[in-house]
Amino acid sequence: MPTLASVMAELESKGTEKTRKIFARHGFPVGRMFGVSNADLKVIAKTIKKQQALAFELYATGNLDAMYLAGLVADGSLMSRSQLNEWASATKDMNMISEYTVPWQAVENAHGRELALEWIDSKHEHIAASGWCTYSGLVATKPDEALDLAEIESLLNRIVKEIHHAPNRVRQTMNNFVISVGGHIPALSAKAIAAARQIGVVTVDMGETACKVPSAIEYIEKMKTAGKFGQKRKTIRC
Repeated sequence: MPTLASVMAELESKGTEKTRKIFARHGFPVGRMFGVSNADLKVIAKTIKKQQALAFELYATGNLDAMYLAGLVADGSLMSRSQLNEWASATKDMNMISEYTVPWQAVENAHGRELALEWIDSKHEHIAASGWCTYSGLVATKPDEALDLAEIESLLNRIVKEIHHAPNRVRQTMNNFVISVGGHIPALSAKAIAAARQIGVVTVDMGETACKVPSAIEYIEKMKTAGKFGQKRKTIRC
């Protein structure tokens, strides 16, 4: 039976200098990671799937690779609000966790929408980013009839007013929310595109990388061209 010690040892053995350099360019704390590739993390995840207690132990290490692995293993539907809040609070300086791992769990949880709205209002950049990503995930996975379209439209209006004054990673996740609404909810697509036009170019510091903020309008059009417009995803995990 895998233990925290054995999994951490395996993670350390899979870490590479190449991956550490890539993560470092994205601004992740070098002292809190081994530098394990996503492919290797997924292989390890298969060996410990459904081990919820172990996932929590991994997350509690504060190690980037272990926290991401925990997100691949944990079942978000089984987590409490307090546990999700604890996970969201522990992601400072690690947008790989705040914008992926935490939302994965929250979207699967019955309290996902409530938490998304609470987190969006947070004064902490990493928590607010988790909130926008969580709501984007709900938009991408839940049927339109299960969503509050009036609330989503009000969030689009809020983004138009606030995005250029929002913290760095919050701007990125707000832009992604506009894309998610425009691409996954046909009834609000025109409003999302109109919001994107009002917003214009979104500038985000992506660290020492060549990454750029995608144009919401162009991205929504690509979804239409690819035949993905209005389609819902089974999961936002990747």
